[in-house]
Amino acid sequence: MKVEQISIFIENQKGRLADVTRALGEAGINIRALSLADTSDYGILRLIVDNTDLAKQVLKEKSFTVHKTEVVAAGVPDRPLGLNSILEALDKENVNVEYMYAFPEHYSDNAIMIFRFDNPDEAIRILLENGFSVLRGEDVYNV
Repeated sequence: MKVEQISIFIENQKGRLADVTRALGEAGINIRALSLADTSDYGILRLIVDNTDLAKQVLKEKSFTVHKTEVVAAGVPDRPLGLNSILEALDKENVNVEYMYAFPEHYSDNAIMIFRFDNPDEAIRILLENGFSVLRGEDVYNV
């Protein structure tokens, strides 16, 4: 029930983000979700794409530093305190959220959030036991 994500380290320079999206687009790879964090020197672009292995290969061929990690896609109740309900369930069990970002789609009555946990297996167990939906990678790649 984990989702593959790629993280690309890019120089904080004009045009580098466009270089990434161009390379992926020319390879026919669709970006499903993204997050960009930056410092003064570089950025970390985190992507969920429809073909992780090909994306990693294409970007490495363009001399980008790319890493694959596993994240969790969860359905978050799309209402006030919806996200809080998930975070409190995780907090009660001492599971840390390293980072998260939104996915621009809905799944049933839920918004979708991408989470990186310090203990993803435990987080998945807690989410499921508390009635939250956890999406399979295939569900996310093809939304």
